[in-house]
Amino acid sequence: MLAVLDLAGSDARTTEDIFTGVSQSMPLGRVYGGQVLAQSLVAAERTLPDERVVHSMHGYFLRPGDSAKGITFAVDRIHDGRSFSTRRTQAFQEGVPIFSMIASFQDEDPGVEHHAPMPQDLPAPEELPDVEAHLQGLHPMSKRLFTDRPVDLRHVPSPIYLTVDGAREPSQAVWMKVRRPIPDDPAIHRAALAYLSDLTIQESILRAHGIPWALRGLKVASLDHAMWWHRPGRADEWMLYVQESPSARGGRGLATGRIYAQDGRLLASVAQEIMVRVPEEPSAAS
Repeated sequence: MLAVLDLAGSDARTTEDIFTGVSQSMPLGRVYGGQVLAQSLVAAERTLPDERVVHSMHGYFLRPGDSAKGITFAVDRIHDGRSFSTRRTQAFQEGVPIFSMIASFQDEDPGVEHHAPMPQDLPAPEELPDVEAHLQGLHPMSKRLFTDRPVDLRHVPSPIYLTVDGAREPSQAVWMKVRRPIPDDPAIHRAALAYLSDLTIQESILRAHGIPWALRGLKVASLDHAMWWHRPGRADEWMLYVQESPSARGGRGLATGRIYAQDGRLLASVAQEIMVRVPEEPSAAS
């Protein structure tokens, strides 16, 4: 994860700043969306002073990326004001855009403060089984989709990889963190949080309808992603991702999430709309 977030600068210049990056190897060959949005954030931050940090981003996933190919990031310096800056980043493969993002950055300012409290009636991450315990009997190639990633996840009430247990409700919570300590640089933790934010948020939609990821013929794709950073936090310490879906209709579902530090501070808010296509059950034989 740290390697793919370490973008290279380029001598190529247009009216934009150009950076290049690579992808993590993925079993199905498609670029993970959280990776490309985190890389787009890193590219934008490279054009700003350290004290001006991201507070919001809005991005659209335009095409599936190929994890075997490099990615070029073009950053447009849209605006620089006294307190705020705006950047547009587009990610390209072979000259075609796969992701487009606009992000806003701000110098730290004092002001009023409040946040929604973290749920208190959930088990601690140490009390929950890790992902391996939920993948018994899964084909090794399919298992790689869940184990070959730098993230530790603990679901409440349980994952929906193979089955959906419990009530069919459009909500869940997930404890998460990167598996190993990462450097103290706050920019790395902001990018890692963006990386993590695209994991599992779709599941509140699927859980409401009893749809596991393993359902044959299921098609899910992220359409857009919005994120607001509220407070600094560490992505290598446990965080609680509280998720719910207020609506699904017309082959699309909306999911929202709040990411808390384990001490209860609200670190970020997230919203994502996905395309979800569920295979129709075959009609009864006449």
